[in-house]
Amino acid sequence: MGSIPNADPTPLVTGVRHAFGWSIAMAILLVLAGMVALLMPFVSGVALTLMIGWFFCVAGIFHFLFAWKIHFTSGIFWELLIGFLYVFAGMYLIFHPIAGLASLTLFLAAYFLFKGIVEVIHFFRLQPRHGSWWLLFDGIVSLVLAVMIWKAWPFSAVWVVGTLVGISLLFTGFSRLMLTLTAKRILAV
Repeated sequence: MGSIPNADPTPLVTGVRHAFGWSIAMAILLVLAGMVALLMPFVSGVALTLMIGWFFCVAGIFHFLFAWKIHFTSGIFWELLIGFLYVFAGMYLIFHPIAGLASLTLFLAAYFLFKGIVEVIHFFRLQPRHGSWWLLFDGIVSLVLAVMIWKAWPFSAVWVVGTLVGISLLFTGFSRLMLTLTAKRILAV
């Protein structure tokens, strides 16, 4: 499929063409970040823990600001309580990133456990068909990950979060790169 001859490009096509360079650059940065995270999973896990801590603190501040704008007493109380919980959790993660990383790792193990159980149950509720076998596969992989993380905890905290973030960044970068190159080929820029 090539470009349409003698056709004026639409603003959308022109905008997409200008975005190709940025999209490719972003894809390369994501792939590089993923590789760094995979090579240094502990450092990337601690960095992620600190980022989550700061996000919690900012969310707590927003709850405090919202509490200021609420004009009924019970709403103010609950917004302040939620704000304090966010700030407390955020400060804990910032000042104790290693313990926070261990907590995040335990949370991931629980997430994979419940996700795996739900996927397996969903598979059996669908009365196995052609595509539903992927649900069973996903459920089993999630359960295996949960057991691996749980059995090695707290030592798995050193590698789990950083490795999973690295894999995610790597795949996101590769998929963005492939999508951009495909779109570029289709539009024949």
